Amino acid sequence: MDFKHQTTVTLAEVAAAAGVGESTVSRVLRNHGSFSKKTRDRVMEAVEQLGYVPNRIAGTLASAGSRLVAFVIPSLSNIVFPDVLRGASSVLEENQHQAVFSVTDYDPEREEALVAAMLAWRPTAVMLAGFEHTQGTLKMLRATGCRVVELLDLDGSPVDLAVGFSNAAAGRVSAEFLLKRGYRRIGYVGHDLERDTRAGKRFGAFCETLGSAGFPLADREIHVGASSVESGRLGLERLLARQPDLDAVYFSNDDMALGGYFHCLARGISIPSQLAIFGYNGLDIGRVTPQPLSTIRTPRVSTGRVAAELVVANAPPQVIDLGFELIEGATT
Repeated sequence: MDFKHQTTVTLAEVAAAAGVGESTVSRVLRNHGSFSKKTRDRVMEAVEQLGYVPNRIAGTLASAGSRLVAFVIPSLSNIVFPDVLRGASSVLEENQHQAVFSVTDYDPEREEALVAAMLAWRPTAVMLAGFEHTQGTLKMLRATGCRVVELLDLDGSPVDLAVGFSNAAAGRVSAEFLLKRGYRRIGYVGHDLERDTRAGKRFGAFCETLGSAGFPLADREIHVGASSVESGRLGLERLLARQPDLDAVYFSNDDMALGGYFHCLARGISIPSQLAIFGYNGLDIGRVTPQPLSTIRTPRVSTGRVAAELVVANAPPQVIDLGFELIEGATT
């Protein structure tokens, strides 16, 4: 059977079918400018009949002001970043901006390549996680004419706009909370601290706070790779094999902490009387476990929303501290 090559339907073909000019079709599809209901109906009927798909990126590049907003994020498996995207997308859609994203897998060299690729489309803004980037990435961000928004961290110097909270402060508050509860033999289970620099900042401040109080971190178990429930469970198992007398464990995030929680359930370890568990992020699943997880709740959706609002408003360079909330839960 022979198949004919299907060519892309053009704006000119839609205009011809509707009996109007290309500029009128463009106004109708963008819902911007003046046109009658009758004209709109004719254009939309032609669009439906021909199966026309608007080339939004081409339209963006051709316009005087780009409406493309590029997100370069570390992960999609970690719910933190989909939450940020969810918060931003509602604002961007309301203001006729288009969000696109790419994933770095916490690899700074990959981030640099993806930033270069995104900037080639001349977006109105680029949003990234944190302040730690390669020199090449920083050079591109500082030279670009678009807005730059760094998210989910305030411990550093922003290129332009920054929205989030202090990870170092979250680490300190977590340590102070466990010490106040009377825990003294405290361990840590986490994931790759070199790639996830925000987790590294929390861990550093946590250890510093424990040490200053005279109760240095007893031991740590670091999983090389991305965080997950499974790696949290295995990490706690290994840590307790070395340090069975720990009375509390701080986890790099709630995914890891839930893995530790499941390990305790499987081994009959009473929480918190035998072992206290403390996480980070304040995920919904941690709130509905039989014993709600003790954690730090971060404003992920709000971070995305506020960042998008700043971009849409073309706000001057600034830092927005949204803070965080300590959730006492029932695991400490």
